[in-house]
Amino acid sequence: MQVLSMKHKERLAAYANRIEEELSHFLPLEGLPQQEVMEAMRYSALGGGKRLRGAFVLEFCRISGGSVEAALPYACAIEMIHAYSLIHDDLPCMDDDELRRGKPCCHKVYGEATALLAGDGLLNRAFETALSEEAVDRVGEARALRLSRELAGAAGYYGMIGGQCIDLAYDGRVPDRATLDRLIALKTGALIRVACRMGCIAAGAEAAQITAADTFAAKLGQAFQIRDDMLDVEGDTVTLGKAVHADEKQGKSTYPALLGMETCRAEVARLTEEANAALSAFSDTAFLEDLALALVTRMN
Repeated sequence: MQVLSMKHKERLAAYANRIEEELSHFLPLEGLPQQEVMEAMRYSALGGGKRLRGAFVLEFCRISGGSVEAALPYACAIEMIHAYSLIHDDLPCMDDDELRRGKPCCHKVYGEATALLAGDGLLNRAFETALSEEAVDRVGEARALRLSRELAGAAGYYGMIGGQCIDLAYDGRVPDRATLDRLIALKTGALIRVACRMGCIAAGAEAAQITAADTFAAKLGQAFQIRDDMLDVEGDTVTLGKAVHADEKQGKSTYPALLGMETCRAEVARLTEEANAALSAFSDTAFLEDLALALVTRMN
């Protein structure tokens, strides 16, 4: 397994800590009648997760010559959307999971109705954050509008939700390779791609760099999902922080079911190499290259 260098571990940890602080700022607890849903939102959005999507926003902003602080509200917005998607994914009407990030899923703690509303609340709060005066002051109105539009598209039916719909349509049967690639490009890849593009946009990067960031993310997103599918087969619950063999039990569409484990390993290696090759449009990319390798060889 590829392990991040100490320098890069520290950068990723610094990004995660800064995002956590800012998320808490944008998700305050107030003494209101609807406090339970606010608590449920914080339960799911704070105190866990790798913060990868947010880290990609910040790092691509940095290597594009922008201010990491300026991009922070957008790193938080994408983490809110990711958290909302996990709450809804775990509900009994979807994957019916019990564990997420090593702790009970939101609906196991707060009930299905509150969990549903917490997910809805995080989705809406993401755009309140992205279009807040604080965020607009950091990047300007034109960039704030573009960043919000990009995020909305990636989260919607042309993006993550569209992928979830394809996934549901193939529940209990294995699609062909082209359909599975499309499913993953939307369900998993859309948020990773928009995270990388948003970092560039926040910094005012040129079009060629935005395209290169998108290519990197598309390749890495697919490799990340293949590895995730592999871990469901060969991982363990303690290390992963969630149940294993869940995909097989539910008849879910996965790469191992379609391709076999050895072909999956080869695909992960190929996609990761192609992802890192796209970074030639930037300088100072050692952190991203190191992170990409660590993600696709991870055990959790």
